[in-house]
Amino acid sequence: MNKWRLIAYFIVFALFCSSSLAAERQTPVVAAVAKARAAVVNIRTEKVVQRRNSPFFGFGDSIFDQFFRGALPPRSYKTQSLGSGVIIDADGHILTNAHVVDKASKIFIALSDNQPELEAKLVGTDNRIDLAILQIIKPGDYPFLPPGRSDDLMLGETIIAIGNPLGLGHSITTGIVSSVQRRIQIDQNYSSLFIQTDALINPGNSGGPLININGELIGINTAIARQAQGIGFSVPIDTAKRVLGDLIDYGRVRRGFLGITIGAVSNSFVQSYGDGGVLIEAIETGSPARRADLREADVVLAVDAVPVSSPAQFHSLLQTYTPSDSVIFTLLRGLQQLQKQVTLTPLPTGYELSYSRRVFGFELIQGRGRLLINKVVSGSAAEQAGIRRGDQIFKVGEDKVATIAAYTNAIQYRLGQQPLTFTVVRDNVRYLVKLP
Repeated sequence: MNKWRLIAYFIVFALFCSSSLAAERQTPVVAAVAKARAAVVNIRTEKVVQRRNSPFFGFGDSIFDQFFRGALPPRSYKTQSLGSGVIIDADGHILTNAHVVDKASKIFIALSDNQPELEAKLVGTDNRIDLAILQIIKPGDYPFLPPGRSDDLMLGETIIAIGNPLGLGHSITTGIVSSVQRRIQIDQNYSSLFIQTDALINPGNSGGPLININGELIGINTAIARQAQGIGFSVPIDTAKRVLGDLIDYGRVRRGFLGITIGAVSNSFVQSYGDGGVLIEAIETGSPARRADLREADVVLAVDAVPVSSPAQFHSLLQTYTPSDSVIFTLLRGLQQLQKQVTLTPLPTGYELSYSRRVFGFELIQGRGRLLINKVVSGSAAEQAGIRRGDQIFKVGEDKVATIAAYTNAIQYRLGQQPLTFTVVRDNVRYLVKLP
């Protein structure tokens, strides 16, 4: 056997050993990342911020600063922020967090194959669910990761978070599922359900995909608990799938119409039935709830198997459903527990205004850049609160409303919230009024 044949045998043997070792390292995590990573994008946004500078810089909010603030022209600044997203179809639709692209004037996308940045447009957004849909402007056949499912997640199962922390390229972290339905209070009236994991979610990972060991899209990484080490939260993909159609077709999430008024259950009921539920106090004639045989005095224990223990939880959960969605309600009727399926419909035309008249007791008219009370219903909550004809409705909750369209939009997201806070202006003085 000559020298060259020995060398050839050695090379073949080395290649065989190398391929065998590489095959041994092909873990399920490696395979899952290989399946998903091409669809993960970097998102860079630009925002234009205007500020007025005072010559008395350093004096804080002084009388000099207030004097010159209106006299000096504003200066514009460009700020940039980074985040992540995942392409969900070949047309280049990208699912990400709403806060990643909030108030962005320009949006740029970087694919995983080191191509030049591509510009994208905002298609739809919902700040409450913290989801947004973008689309790459340049037509193409893009790599994508279709939405999977999150309703079959198991405690302790391995998950993988992929994102773009600080613009450094793909970052991959692994962990396990520690809760499949962690309820987090977003504000006083709204809570949301998240997948809780111990996968490290860096700031730039926001909007990136959470995948399972099969490389399937199960969530959108949205936040990390700053007060606790190693706790991250992701929006379940089942929640995202319910609103994707509306975000793409309408640019927002429409409110589905159910047609019930609910209230809290008694303390004695809670003591008897654990978490309790919410009480159906009234059902509108001809509504989806009436057609599905929901009844007054029924207690709603769960919505699509998610327990509810307060009206705020109930309304928060219903806001993730859109017209034509079917919802299964678990009810307690007397001593019998039963389930009813309800198919939601679009809100009837003008429903928000009729709701305001019926529940709060006033009618509105649009003036010159203002929204005015046109009529106060006798004996209503508005009359008892001292509201008068000619008063201006300046805010609904935290939302400024100067038009009928802005008002109906604000009410649509707050249907069923009681009491609701209004900012009323009379003689240039603002009052906070809670109705009913």
